[in-house]
Amino acid sequence: MNAALQPAGGADGAPILNLQNVESSYGPIKAIRGVSLQVRRGEVATVLGSNGAGKTTILKTISGIIDPRKGSVQFCGQDITAHDPAAIVRRGLSHVPEGREVFPLLSVRDNLLMGAYTRGDRDAVARDIETVYGYFPILAERKDQDAGLLSGGQQQMLAISRALMAAPTLILLDEPSLGLSPRLTKEIFEIVVRINRERGTTILLVEQNANMALNASDYGYVLENGRIVMEDRCAVLREKDDIKEFYLGMKEDSVRGERRWKKKKTWR
Repeated sequence: MNAALQPAGGADGAPILNLQNVESSYGPIKAIRGVSLQVRRGEVATVLGSNGAGKTTILKTISGIIDPRKGSVQFCGQDITAHDPAAIVRRGLSHVPEGREVFPLLSVRDNLLMGAYTRGDRDAVARDIETVYGYFPILAERKDQDAGLLSGGQQQMLAISRALMAAPTLILLDEPSLGLSPRLTKEIFEIVVRINRERGTTILLVEQNANMALNASDYGYVLENGRIVMEDRCAVLREKDDIKEFYLGMKEDSVRGERRWKKKKTWR
């Protein structure tokens, strides 16, 4: 296994990311309201929520794209609140954005090299490219092709691989299933879990596909209207009635014919 891509050392299970009472806005619109969460070293954590709940805003606030109005973000014991995004990457935090945002006119290989631009160990970069090709062989086949000509699934693979090229301790992964078929979604999530298990890379995942996210993650948070309304181990969340009904679609209409959309979440 290539040591250059290994996450930084530290006590397993200790918090690597800590948000305390974070509030972020888009102009007058408050997107997240007093969000507090932790991600422990070596785990996959997920934030579930419907479209517009504020999931993407949490990741953008962590990675420095958005400055919070209140609260603090700590990473590896250091305050990174409102720091420059490039400085945050250098500290070991990579962000895979919603919509992939690959460089469409650059080749696959050049996109990967862009992911390694903060690194000083240039001699190891070529070996690390071969390592990520091992996760996604299709990228090796198309290494000289412009990234904009890849399919949506292949671009998602490239975006994840580009993040890995920064040798991160923590990866923020935003809606990896967006626009993908069920088969490709399953494949992407299998690789995400493999990266976590094999490398120990910590991952914070935000996702609308609750079933895939809960099965791939260790700990989960539920976000509604910019607030955390529930958190627990994913094995526990999967058994919660509200999660089953409103996120997994597993609860049928009651005997009285009560429709699911008329019910209110209790977050019990």
